[in-house]
Amino acid sequence: MTQKTSVKQWIALAAMGLGVFMGLLDVTVVNVALPTMVRDFNTTFTDLQWVLNAYTLVYAVTLMIMSKLGDMYGRKKIFLGSLVLFVLASAVNGMASSLLILDIGRGVQAIGGAGMMSLSMALVASNFEGKDRGLALGILGSIIGVSSASGPLIGGYLVEHFSWPAIFYVNVPFGILAVILTVIYVKETPSYGKNQKIDLLGMLLSAAGLFAIIYGLIVKEGHPHWNWTDLRVSGWLVGGLIVMIIFIIAEAKIKDPMVNLSMFKKPHFIGVVIVAFALGSGIYAYNTFLTALMQNYIGYSATQTGLRQLTISVWSLILGPIVGILSARYSKKWMISISLFIGGLGFWLMARAISPTVSFVDLWPGMVLMGITNGMVNPLLNTAGMEGIQANEMGMASGLLNVFRQLGTTIGVVGLGLIQDNQYETYLNGHLSSLNLPVQALSGLKKALIDAGPFSGHGIAFPSRVSHAPFAHDFQQIVIKAYDNGMTAVAIGSAIIVVIGGIAAALLLQRNPKSADITIRKQD
Repeated sequence: MTQKTSVKQWIALAAMGLGVFMGLLDVTVVNVALPTMVRDFNTTFTDLQWVLNAYTLVYAVTLMIMSKLGDMYGRKKIFLGSLVLFVLASAVNGMASSLLILDIGRGVQAIGGAGMMSLSMALVASNFEGKDRGLALGILGSIIGVSSASGPLIGGYLVEHFSWPAIFYVNVPFGILAVILTVIYVKETPSYGKNQKIDLLGMLLSAAGLFAIIYGLIVKEGHPHWNWTDLRVSGWLVGGLIVMIIFIIAEAKIKDPMVNLSMFKKPHFIGVVIVAFALGSGIYAYNTFLTALMQNYIGYSATQTGLRQLTISVWSLILGPIVGILSARYSKKWMISISLFIGGLGFWLMARAISPTVSFVDLWPGMVLMGITNGMVNPLLNTAGMEGIQANEMGMASGLLNVFRQLGTTIGVVGLGLIQDNQYETYLNGHLSSLNLPVQALSGLKKALIDAGPFSGHGIAFPSRVSHAPFAHDFQQIVIKAYDNGMTAVAIGSAIIVVIGGIAAALLLQRNPKSADITIRKQD
């Protein structure tokens, strides 16, 4: 018989949700602080990239490791340790006097973020039962959706009013509160693997493989004109894939593997990770380009951009709890599939809205549909991801879900960026020659625009010294339309990704996967 959920359990959910919010927020919140950091550290944007990359890399690499440790030794212990580590690293980052200290601090902070994120779903599932489990996972999904989209707003406000250290210091009081609430209210899970050997080989191989793949993608993102066959890119990617193949072979032979590969024999779980990948590569990756459009081209400030992007993130708050309740009554399979198709329509509307005079008035209908998709799919994905999974593997299932979501985001940013670059450059090559300029001047402008890339082309076309030139208007219109071409292609690319995710959900997800496996053992 299912026990009535107590107030203490909802306080436990608040503690876990607070940890997840901080961990995911720190993936994006630093973006808006980069211009201020450039001035304070007297450095360049290129040197500051590792403030972002260190977190992305370490976060993705350690997700599965932290998941396994939680399954083996108790998810609350690892979650709590990760939370403490995250808070300490946040304090160090706020006080950082050099880029090296900040880069290292971001890496350490990412380990904490990965531990909180990878174990949150499994901890929520083990602290709730019956219909309340679906509601609790729905609320957690809404927190995930809000935190992923709130970076520009929260970061912009803190930087504009307090400077960049505030984006790290703000984690400290909230983190301490989360630690206290976790200690008191979150229930521990059994140490399922206390008699097992740690799969050190699996952990090493998975970390090395994921590091190489993600680092290769980061290198390609930073150098879009390097060919995929360039050893500086392909060496990392191919090497990472080879290591991951060795990892799979090793896991199949080890008695107590880090990852139970039999999970991937279930079509339902394969569908879940495909949807997670589509969510990352379609929606979360697109947010990067949408933010650049609103700030660099339309001209909104970081805070103004964040406020307008509430059109997307607010739906996670509204729909998360509702979806959690509905998921206990209706088919999650079709709710996920239809929601992703709605997202595809939203991206199509975004593609049609892009023009030289685009503003928020034109974008908001598509942004609303994007938000509805995110607000629906995230909570449903959390619940669906835990179905049919044995209690002792819930942490790893949660970790894998987050790995595919993060990998999707990274691949999406690179892939959509390459599509944008291609369309941008194609338009420039076809239209710049129409300007009545000497060949040498034309070549110089084209090289400057292509080297700067779509995100920074506006800065080259609109400074005062160019604006007063006789060719200025025609030149600026070409640059804007080239950017519009790229953004339209990005929106269409995202539409295709989420539609494929919707088809995968319809084909692979099951209406009622075996749920007997997810019964949680109580501690004495």
